[in-house]
Amino acid sequence: MQTWKQYIGGEWVGGSAERDITSPFDGRVVGRVTLGEAPDMERAIGLAADAFTATRRLSSCERHGILMAVRDGIAARREEFARGIVDEAGKTIRDARSEVDRALLVFSLAADEARRLGGDLLPLDLNPVSAGRIGLTRRFPAGPVGAITPFNFPLNLVAHKVAPAMAAGCPIVLKPAEKTPLTALRLAEVIHETDWPTGALSVIAASEARLGEPLATDPRIKVLSFTGSVPVGWRLKERANRKRVTLELGGNAAVLVHGDADIADAARRCVSGAFANAGQVCISVQRIFVHRPVFQTFAEALVAGARSLRAGDPADEATDLGPMINEAAIGRTEQWVCDAIAGGARALLHGQRNGSILGPTILTNTRPEMAVACEEVFGPVAVVEPYDTWPEALERANQSQYGLQAGVFTRDIGRILQAFDALEVGGVIANDVPQYRVDNMPYGGEKASGFGREGVRYAVEEMTELRLLAINPPPPSER
Repeated sequence: MQTWKQYIGGEWVGGSAERDITSPFDGRVVGRVTLGEAPDMERAIGLAADAFTATRRLSSCERHGILMAVRDGIAARREEFARGIVDEAGKTIRDARSEVDRALLVFSLAADEARRLGGDLLPLDLNPVSAGRIGLTRRFPAGPVGAITPFNFPLNLVAHKVAPAMAAGCPIVLKPAEKTPLTALRLAEVIHETDWPTGALSVIAASEARLGEPLATDPRIKVLSFTGSVPVGWRLKERANRKRVTLELGGNAAVLVHGDADIADAARRCVSGAFANAGQVCISVQRIFVHRPVFQTFAEALVAGARSLRAGDPADEATDLGPMINEAAIGRTEQWVCDAIAGGARALLHGQRNGSILGPTILTNTRPEMAVACEEVFGPVAVVEPYDTWPEALERANQSQYGLQAGVFTRDIGRILQAFDALEVGGVIANDVPQYRVDNMPYGGEKASGFGREGVRYAVEEMTELRLLAINPPPPSER
């Protein structure tokens, strides 16, 4: 069993404390990690600040080449990364391979963006005083990036912070999730073999979330990119002062299914969107509003699809539904379901627990104030309710403190455009579930769901400063 050290500014550094990383499925130890402490974070931030001199001077060609080398390094170890994700995150092997493939795309997109960091030519001769003047804009790297990532996508959500930072020319200090640090350290191994400047990447595992606080408070970190819980994210933003901040904080995504949609297709997609990765996805389908004339047909198809999912060992190629991340997550989800049923909700399907796996649950007759409807369950639970009119469905979807993404199923382009205008979310997905994401999309939320946007191009913009050069041409020489 491998013991992983901290990766601090190009060196593998040991420490006084270690922790076992265990499989969410069966509790076996899958690795051991050295735990970072406050002096490690201080050193990493200092090295990142020093390395900025080198990273900001990398040419577009150099950044492109480094990012493609990272991409190729991950591809060469694709199955190793996938099996590692299964081991420490409990994701099914099929979903883990998909996550690795998405990370390959992220680094490819970032390599492309490294070549596109251009600007605009602006006419400034808009009044007589400025006759003959022109303006040029260019994006410059903002400085070291502090990144904090969650457990549910231990490679791809890391890639969505690391790759844009490298494309922009920014050093990175990364604190991965306490439960899933090994994949991030494996990525550090890959980057270590490239020409990324020494000192410009650190990956620090920690036993306590507060070790990430300096990434928000230290003035040497110029950009904070955080994906995780709502209270922690907004608290870090309050402490970040003048720092650039991007927050992706999750939600309780809604789906609207109108009577003119392909009901069987909508139900099939909602099964996948609600229960993939045991519902542990920020844009997992949680609230489904269905046009009353087709409600019964849709509900029956949804339940049948959920019943057909095969639960079990995530390393098994046939498994559809794997474990939740830990006992606390399972207990909270079970309690919320029980509270809803005690409050009058009806279970169309009540998932039973088998060890670390919680079966799919589908509830109806819920009320908006129930936790399963108004909070982020982050588990294999979906709520399905009927509606009578499209405006009513839009209004009910907006009755949430969250606004990350929403899905709408209808053949009517007018309804789709009405949803695009009315829904208070960062993205509206037409004729698919809100879990749909391609890695070049702008991705982020409104209301409590976040601040700023990810997606490679948009993350690069968040990590760069736009600078203007206004040129007043000198008089022509007489020589």
